[in-house]
Amino acid sequence: MTTSTGTAGGRRTGGIEVRPVAGHIGAEISGVDLAADLDDAVVGEIREAVLRWKVVFFRGQRLDHAAHVAFARRFGEPVVLRRRGGASPPDVPEVETTADRLELGGRFGMDHDEWLRRRRHTLLRGWHCDHGARVDPPAATILRAETVPPYGGDTTWSNLAAAHPRLAGPGEAFVDGLRCEHRLGVGYQPRPGDDAYVRHLLGHQIATVHPLVRLHPETGERVLFVNGYYVEQIEGLSRAESAAVLQMLLEQAVRPEYTVRFRWEPGSVAFWDNRATIHLAPADTAHLGFPRVMHRVMLHGEVPVGVDGTPSEPITGSRPGHW
Repeated sequence: MTTSTGTAGGRRTGGIEVRPVAGHIGAEISGVDLAADLDDAVVGEIREAVLRWKVVFFRGQRLDHAAHVAFARRFGEPVVLRRRGGASPPDVPEVETTADRLELGGRFGMDHDEWLRRRRHTLLRGWHCDHGARVDPPAATILRAETVPPYGGDTTWSNLAAAHPRLAGPGEAFVDGLRCEHRLGVGYQPRPGDDAYVRHLLGHQIATVHPLVRLHPETGERVLFVNGYYVEQIEGLSRAESAAVLQMLLEQAVRPEYTVRFRWEPGSVAFWDNRATIHLAPADTAHLGFPRVMHRVMLHGEVPVGVDGTPSEPITGSRPGHW
């Protein structure tokens, strides 16, 4: 491997440059063609950047579905979802097209805007990790942009490993020993009368007890494992106490200094550590009328382990390694 040299705040190894874009999270990687047959040194550089910066960005890539999956396989085993929508490629089961979500409300008698409003009715509700209610959430997600609006549609990520040390002292000691129930559909506001989506949630529940602070399996960092979408209640606290603590922790987790916001272009790729980040999908494009087509591949993850060595425990709906 060629000796690394500093370049404008980044690091260049051979033809690859890793350039940080925010103080705690995010780096842009240039000088690499993700559709090529990458050598082990390049893969190692990318892996190191993901672990260090939690999310990395590539621009101007020309990946088709097969190349997207091949790139992902260099870093782990891609997840194959049992159910996808009509926009996902039927012959590439590892790829999920995010435009599928536009179909979800219609399945339950709602247009997409109403479905989103009932799911994301507070400022912090949209912050999530992918499939966080599972006992083994994905280790990483690789998302590529095919079609994006000319403005709007940015995604934001926050570094949960950076947020944890700022609790310091009594706060850190308090949260390190706690466990939380994570459940699919928490906080959804039902429609008046019969609600088909509520019936669906009750019939397809996924719930897990996770540590509130998990140890990162590769870096050893303590990660504040909270999000706005799946976390239901802290064990041992009343619902009112739990809500207050979780609100405080989530506000801490998404402080602006721990975040990075990315402006998508066609051919952009974001690769993030789903164990150490939460992200916020855009909510500023529905009224614009422009298409936004993104494709994602997720990598199988581990069962989280708390500071005391206790692993997460499934309540219902998921088993390690089985999707």
